[in-house]
Amino acid sequence: MAEIYIALVDTPGLFAEIIRRVIRQRYIHVAIGLDPQMDEAYSIGRRHPAVPLIAGFEKEEKEKILRAFPSASYMICSMECTEEQKRFVEDRLRAAMEERFRYHYAVAGLPFILWQIPFYQKNHFTCSSYIAKLLEEAGICRWEKHFSLVTPRDFMEYEKKTKIFEGSLRELVRSERKSYAAGQILLHQSEQLSTEMPAQPAYAGPDCREVTYER
Repeated sequence: MAEIYIALVDTPGLFAEIIRRVIRQRYIHVAIGLDPQMDEAYSIGRRHPAVPLIAGFEKEEKEKILRAFPSASYMICSMECTEEQKRFVEDRLRAAMEERFRYHYAVAGLPFILWQIPFYQKNHFTCSSYIAKLLEEAGICRWEKHFSLVTPRDFMEYEKKTKIFEGSLRELVRSERKSYAAGQILLHQSEQLSTEMPAQPAYAGPDCREVTYER
């Protein structure tokens, strides 16, 4: 079995507050990732975190979100899938990234979510509707509604997921920075040690001694 990952994000701001009131929960943005750290993650979202009206398909960056929203909250969940399903998702995400400027945020579809009327305009998605459609096509999730009506609340309430992190985005990024720094120190110490140790034959053990034979 394999896993894909979902991040739910709570950000401040007027536009976020409008969405929050509509879906009645704190997390108002969803991203999909290929690793538990969400280092390779994608979403239909803001091309620049501080500009809500310019949005489309983008690679999600935690550091960029943190700079724009220092008080943002973050949740990471995993979903089980097969290796084939994960490859399907991976291929689709990377293909979409190559043509990311063809994808746009479905502003016109927002009233239809309120009215619970399915609405789809080609290559126009909300953050949640894009991921809902992708996971449905991959056979990972099945929704009881049209993908265009799926909101971050549906991902929050989805039972077949496992929460692996929830808290401040600042804390998450800070812990990752510390882990990276510690790893770099260990790597440097290991490299330094290997250069200081005298070279010896590969077959020579710690107790190897030179032996001479008399004729």
